[in-house]
Amino acid sequence: MRPGSPRLPEGNRRHPSPAVWGKSDFGYVWMSVPKNYRASRDDGIFTGLLLGPLIASALLFSSIKQVSSFSDHLPEGWLIEPPVKLQHAQGGLGGLEAAQAVLLSRYSLLELSTFCAAILLFHVCASWWIEYRACKEGSKPEGERSSVPRSEGRRSLYYVLFTLATSVMMIGLKIVLRIYDVNLWKYLNLFEVVIASLFYQFTLYVALRLAHGGFTLGELGLVCFGGTALCLEFLNITIARIWPITTPYIRTYRLPTPLLIFQIALIVGSFLVGFLLSPFLVLSRNNAQRPVHRLRFPQEKERKRRYYALCFYVGSLLIIGTLIGLWTRWCLGNRDPWLWVIFRIVEGKKKWTRPALLSYWALLCIISVAGWNRQLARSRRFQRPRNATPIIELPAGSSNTSITAAAAAATESAPPMGSAVESSGLGMTFPTSFPNMPNGAHMSMVATDLLDAADKHVPTLGLNARRKFFHGLAVVMFVPGVAVDPAFTHLSFSAAFALFTFAEYVRYFAIYPFGASLHLFMNEFLDHRDSGTAILSHFYLLTGCAGSLWLEGPSRLLQFTGILTLGLGDAAASIVGRRLGIHRWSPTTSKTLEGSLAFVLSILTAALLLRLVGFVEPFLSARYLSVVVISAILEALSDQNDNLTLPLYMWSMMVIAEV
Repeated sequence: MRPGSPRLPEGNRRHPSPAVWGKSDFGYVWMSVPKNYRASRDDGIFTGLLLGPLIASALLFSSIKQVSSFSDHLPEGWLIEPPVKLQHAQGGLGGLEAAQAVLLSRYSLLELSTFCAAILLFHVCASWWIEYRACKEGSKPEGERSSVPRSEGRRSLYYVLFTLATSVMMIGLKIVLRIYDVNLWKYLNLFEVVIASLFYQFTLYVALRLAHGGFTLGELGLVCFGGTALCLEFLNITIARIWPITTPYIRTYRLPTPLLIFQIALIVGSFLVGFLLSPFLVLSRNNAQRPVHRLRFPQEKERKRRYYALCFYVGSLLIIGTLIGLWTRWCLGNRDPWLWVIFRIVEGKKKWTRPALLSYWALLCIISVAGWNRQLARSRRFQRPRNATPIIELPAGSSNTSITAAAAAATESAPPMGSAVESSGLGMTFPTSFPNMPNGAHMSMVATDLLDAADKHVPTLGLNARRKFFHGLAVVMFVPGVAVDPAFTHLSFSAAFALFTFAEYVRYFAIYPFGASLHLFMNEFLDHRDSGTAILSHFYLLTGCAGSLWLEGPSRLLQFTGILTLGLGDAAASIVGRRLGIHRWSPTTSKTLEGSLAFVLSILTAALLLRLVGFVEPFLSARYLSVVVISAILEALSDQNDNLTLPLYMWSMMVIAEV
């Protein structure tokens, strides 16, 4: 059975439960049920089917313009090594320019997007058809849907069989199209078809299982398409290095620079670590969910927690140092990746530029975490008794509904009353008395009383303000990085994504000693879109800000798109809409016209200011305004997670509109 995710009771989360929407006409992946998806007004099927091809079309359009204008390979202002050019390639195309190779690869990406969309549509149609047949025959439903068995084992078996059958069908269709010389999926070779059909369906299943209740169908399809594209880039780079004669060019959808190599190593490598160490992760989670009072030997629980954590940390270091490190070294031409990063830190516009950026980001992170830790501790102190134990419940249907890892760790690791150590919300301990100073205890009591008195007069922030704080923090952190050194910020975004992935491993699987405190900290920022087992909002926010850089747009304005959209536009729309909004877009949504107007004005004003100070080149204001208005309408009417979909949509429309 899939273990449930620990969640605080609704009374402590301070946000209302989402409305329950009818899902009779929603689309589903094969052998999935409504509870596998996030509650929303629509399933987002058009997002899953169309946004991927839209992004791929924008990338292809950008490459066509770049090749036709004979512009430089790298975007303006990017301080990074030139792209790798394949030598001794198949067919004597070893001299193919990097921009031309990317152009051909993006034709393949566009076809890959339609290929994945066809598989997703086939899943939805097959799921609808089998449900219709089951209802028509009067089958007694075992669960939420008549066609889906309640047994997890049977559902998994049926999904594997359906995946194999679908893959065989798609491979056969590709062969038939090649035989009859039909120009559909002609840029996808047979190897990519096999890998894409199997891997895409595998990620659909794994994402639904691990991020139970965290995705809509549209978000699921988009995320799995992105994962499939990144996987194919990894395989194509590896094949080009091992056997270059088998390929006419390096089939990557971005320029094959060290930035792409490190992004694959960091992001694909972080998921590879989780896959290889999954036995220890699952054992750690199961052990954390077992109540102490039901164990025959309660003292073994703590010992096992430490053992599984040690295996995870040591295993991660070994995998990173061997498999991932050696692959990166090999792709960099036998150069040590650790030394490469160290040397590149002092190779910015000036030697102090990149160290200054790192120090600036680190300082903001430390201040933010410390400030929020104080804010949340203050909020909890004045909302429940000081000595109350946080109660954490498991959702119905899980293997345990009493004590979870976070509560057990918070209770077992708490110091006794009257001790000289007080525990913070991040699991760190701080002394509260000073025995070496005269009257140290009295001084500590006076200081504590003064802080408590001040806390009572400082208002605590609501959930929406807490979440939008990080949108504003993204602007303060990332605008200087993109303006000063976009290539280094590109690499830093990849490193941050890998760090977030490891942090989610620690939280989700209750890895000692940080799992419980990390979960309790992040739980204070959750809303109804984080009702699943995995917490995805910070991944979406990071991806939305970083996507404009990762897609390597040709203009500086494009590189700021994600940050302006989420950091300013989305935050302004939410705050203004909640405080001043009167006219709703529709009776079924809380989005208002006033919020959408704030979205448009904030982004347009910021873009004009960036042009005024010289951070972006001149652009067509009327076209830019049109794209922003269309994006504002999408933000208002769509129920998909706008942190993920909105920046990608706006970036694609800006490229196609030639802003």
